[in-house]
Amino acid sequence: MPAESNPNQGPSSPLFAAIYDPVTALVERTLLRPHREYLVANMDGTVLDLGAGTGAMFPYFDRIATDSTAFHAIEPDPHMRRQAEEKANALATPIRIESAPAEALPYDEGTFDVVIASMVFCTIPDIESAMSEMTRVLKPGGELRFFEHVIDDGWRARIQSALAPLWKRLAGGCHLTRQTGSRLAAAQSFDVVEIERLNLGVTPVRPFVRGRLRKRSVSPAE
Repeated sequence: MPAESNPNQGPSSPLFAAIYDPVTALVERTLLRPHREYLVANMDGTVLDLGAGTGAMFPYFDRIATDSTAFHAIEPDPHMRRQAEEKANALATPIRIESAPAEALPYDEGTFDVVIASMVFCTIPDIESAMSEMTRVLKPGGELRFFEHVIDDGWRARIQSALAPLWKRLAGGCHLTRQTGSRLAAAQSFDVVEIERLNLGVTPVRPFVRGRLRKRSVSPAE
């Protein structure tokens, strides 16, 4: 059957979704685990997982869930979303999953205390629209927490640029050359709580940035 598509996302790939968890299983248990733990540390309130993929963050939500937490997620790719729903159903913590893209979030203004972006900005077609939507649905003082791979320097960046077109086709629309860290740090509606670059991973998926931004109570324009 043909891959489903979304006007805000390229064609989905059932093969990529099927192999994603087996291929990343060892990396998830080792390299990525402390960074996913970082994303949920001291977290409370209503949380949105922005682009849940196959649900890699869900077990971490389950471990820190309390009576005062509530979890939502979006995942526009139908094949990824199906696996995420299976993971969510196997957990004790309810996680409500929507099919919406990051550029059109189906939530009211000021719904969330925390938005988590974990290796998702590389696949969002329109980052500016997604940032606007995240700003809208976060409460004043709410946090955007992120862990993203970005373009490297020197010869590694040249390799990433050369591989980028093919990688995008094979890896579910993933862009290897995004400068996500600097774009997030420059967001007008947020203050940087912390941000760091990590020489983590293997070229072409290296390095990473992780950090926290806090939504300002009043925007600079106001």
